[in-house]
Amino acid sequence: MRWRRIGDGIVVSWLLVAALWMAENWTTSDGGRWTRLDTLGVVLIVAFVGPLYVRTYAPVAMLLVSVVASTVYLSAGYYHSVVTFTLALAVFTVAELRPRRQSVGAAVLAMATLVWAQRMVVPDRRVLGALIAVFMVLVAWVFGDNAHRLAERGRQLADLTARLRREQQERAHQAVSNEQGRIARELHDVVAHHMSVISVQAGLGRYVLGTDPDTARRSLEVIADTAHEALSEMRRMLAVLRVSTQDTPFDAAPALDRLPQLLERVRAAGATVELVVEGDEMPLPPGLGLCVYRVIQESLTNVLKHADPPEATVTVRWSPQRLAVLVVDEGRRPPAPSEPDTVQHGLIGMRERARIYGGVLSTGPRPEGGFMVSLSLPLQERGDD
Repeated sequence: MRWRRIGDGIVVSWLLVAALWMAENWTTSDGGRWTRLDTLGVVLIVAFVGPLYVRTYAPVAMLLVSVVASTVYLSAGYYHSVVTFTLALAVFTVAELRPRRQSVGAAVLAMATLVWAQRMVVPDRRVLGALIAVFMVLVAWVFGDNAHRLAERGRQLADLTARLRREQQERAHQAVSNEQGRIARELHDVVAHHMSVISVQAGLGRYVLGTDPDTARRSLEVIADTAHEALSEMRRMLAVLRVSTQDTPFDAAPALDRLPQLLERVRAAGATVELVVEGDEMPLPPGLGLCVYRVIQESLTNVLKHADPPEATVTVRWSPQRLAVLVVDEGRRPPAPSEPDTVQHGLIGMRERARIYGGVLSTGPRPEGGFMVSLSLPLQERGDD
C-alpha cells in the first residue's frame, strides 16, 4: 500500500505538470480559440488534478470535485485536452474501487463533460474529438472494472482459503477428539482386563503362599507377565499423545493373532475358556481386528469378575460376508450390584466399536443362566481403516 501511494503521487504530479505545460503552450491551436493560461487557469487545473492525490480514499467525491472544477475550467475557455487524462484516471479509480452501479454513472458524467468541451473546437474536428474523448473514458472504465472484478475474486479466494483453513482446523480438532476417545476406550479395556487378571492371581497367590509355594510362584509369574503386557500396551497408546523427536518402536495393535495369548492369560487367572473356530479365517484390517480382540477381551474380563464359576466359550464364525463372535459364560450369578457402572461402561465401549465398523453387538443374560455377548461384523464393502 505504501508503494502504491508513492506511485500515485508520482503519476498525479506528472499529470499536473503536463496539464500546466499543455495549457500554457497549446492555447494558440485551433485558430487561437482558447483563453491564455493565467492565475485563475492555474488554480482551476490544480483544483481538478489535485483531488487525484487522494483518489483511493474517496474516489466518488474525488471525481465529483474534478468534474466541477473541469466544468468551470472549460467554461472559462481554457485548453480542453488537459481535462481528458484527468477525468479518465478519475473514472478508472471509481471503476476499480466502487461497485459497477456507481462507476457507470461516473463514466457517463465524465463523458458528458468531455463531449461538452468540444464546443470550442473547430467544427470539422468536433465529432472526432468527442469520439476520442468517449473512447478514452470507456477504455479507462473497462480497465478499472476488470481490476475491480479481479480484486473481488481475490477477496473471495482469500475468504474461501480462510474458510477452508478453519474447516481443516475444525476437522483436525475433531480428529484429535476422536482419537482421544479411542484411546480412552483402549485404556479402559487394557486396564480392566489386566487388572482383573492381576487381582485374581494376587488373591490366589496370597491364599496358597504358605501351603503351595509352586502355585504361588506361578501366580507371581502370571502377575509379572500381565503387568508387563499392560504397561507395553498403555505405552504404545499413550505415545500418540506425546510430542517426541525420536522414533520409538512399538508393538502392533493386538488382533486375532494374539487371541491364543489372551485365552492363556485368562485361563491362568483361573477361568475355563474354550475356543471354537468355524469357517476359514481371513485377514482383517488392523482396526477391525482390534475391534474383535477388544470385544472378546472385555467379555472375558467380565467372566473373570462376575461369572461363578468362571467358565466361558468363545465362538468365532467366519464367512465371506460376515464375521460373528459369540462369548457365552456358564456362570449362575448376575453381575455384582457394586459394579454396574463399570459393566455398563464396558458394554458401551464394545457397542461403539461395533458401530464404527458397521457391526451389531447384542448382550444380555441367558435364560439358563450366565451372560452372552454377540458381535456381528460385515466383511464386504467396508471403509478403509
